[in-house]
Amino acid sequence: MGVSTSGVRFPRPTENSFRTALTQRVKDYFESNKISSKANYKMVLKTIAMLALYLVPFFFLIFANPSVWLMMLLFVIMGLGMSGIGMSVMHDAIHGAYHKNRIVNKWLGGTIYIISGNAANWRVQHNILHHTFTNIEGLDEDMDSSGIIRMHPSQPWKKFHRFQRFYHPFIYGLLTINWVMLKDFKQLHRYYKNGVGGHTKESIKKEWLVLVVTKAIYFSIFFVLPLLLVPQPWYLIILGFILMHFTAGVVLSYVFQLAHMVEGVENMDIPESGMAEDEWMEHQLRTTADFAKKNKLVNWYVGGLNFQVEHHLFPTICHVHYPELAKIVKETAAEFNLPYKEYKKLSDAMGAHLRHLTTMAQKPSFG
Repeated sequence: MGVSTSGVRFPRPTENSFRTALTQRVKDYFESNKISSKANYKMVLKTIAMLALYLVPFFFLIFANPSVWLMMLLFVIMGLGMSGIGMSVMHDAIHGAYHKNRIVNKWLGGTIYIISGNAANWRVQHNILHHTFTNIEGLDEDMDSSGIIRMHPSQPWKKFHRFQRFYHPFIYGLLTINWVMLKDFKQLHRYYKNGVGGHTKESIKKEWLVLVVTKAIYFSIFFVLPLLLVPQPWYLIILGFILMHFTAGVVLSYVFQLAHMVEGVENMDIPESGMAEDEWMEHQLRTTADFAKKNKLVNWYVGGLNFQVEHHLFPTICHVHYPELAKIVKETAAEFNLPYKEYKKLSDAMGAHLRHLTTMAQKPSFG
């Protein structure tokens, strides 16, 4: 009966449903304009720019004998490059949205390894769990901060949550350093132990080999190499490495949260019956918001993740097409009397996220 994992199902769309109408209209858009739904030349140029934003500062770091302050600046720029690659290149590729050729998507999706992540884990956490069960507590792991930040009403409340509106940026900054050090190993063990992802014993062995080898290569290039070649004290290089990851973590965390953990967006529990109330696309509209869609810098840098509604509805379409698709989605949602949530400015979305964290920081009252 529609999408199903962990016993949760979504009703099938009918011939006259929002999903049927919207899918046809989007299909008509690409056919009438005779364009591909995958990457265009603008996307290729962006890919080159994002890789350069990450790798060019690294080469300067290794070969230019930078001063301490320049070294730290280079690490910060690399952090911006890390998040840029993740949002604007790897993300589309692992969704299969970059190119029609699966091999091209696989290689470009492999850029996740040079920014410290793991493709197999990302597919499970993001493509399967987050995109299917958006904002459903217990299934969408994007809401899980190991209890440090309370993001959902059903998550346990602790006294220290009262201060989460103040300390959350520091936790966000640990996102990628946690990936590279701990989370990928824990996730790989948990996912395959629980049978998530449908892998065989042989493929699991392969994924463990990929994980260990890619982590070793990543640390050798981006951590050990600077320690050996950059003529600065070792502790400053370690500090710079942490600063790089902190920069990437803050950027990635805020971009992720501004689309789902904001005031006005719905949070849900696993339905007792196992059947969700809304069809899957309608569920995405209720649990997702767009932001800053007219901000040219945001549009270019975050890889369409500010058009999160469109991305969740059509994850296999390259993000360069989202501004045009947004018009179709908004009009169709209005016709079907469905919500279309958006924040006009980046500051509006930031404020909505802070208000959500403030609400979740309050001690729940029962009875």
